[in-house]
Amino acid sequence: MLMIRFQRIGRANDPAFRVVVLEHARAAKTGRIVEQVGTYNPKTKAVTLNAEAIKGWLSKGAQATGRVHNLLISEKVIEGKKVNVLPKKTVPKKEEPIAAAAPEAPTAAEAPVESAPIAEEVPAASEVAAAPREEVALAA
Repeated sequence: MLMIRFQRIGRANDPAFRVVVLEHARAAKTGRIVEQVGTYNPKTKAVTLNAEAIKGWLSKGAQATGRVHNLLISEKVIEGKKVNVLPKKTVPKKEEPIAAAAPEAPTAAEAPVESAPIAEEVPAASEVAAAPREEVALAA
């Protein structure tokens, strides 16, 4: 399938584009284009398009990319609506609210666990303070 898309030319920080027709699987940088049908400079807004050639390629089944399609509409080469070329926003997923309608019976995993009696009693703080301290000799 043929595509009509931009091929970037120009220096770093000074973009300029060719409008080219090429196979959709090919990279525009390879230079293996079918035909150059125009140019576009985004800084100066200078546009030159071969309208007859573009209409001919579109009638043969070539498809324009979103940005080229919008450029062709604004230059009145073709008619139609512009397309949104910005990526879709990803909306953060909202957590579903907990249903407070009717509480369910607790399952076995959620059932309250009864505490077992402790075998040893914990000594009171006064007993701990009165107990003699053992001194630990540090081995040198």
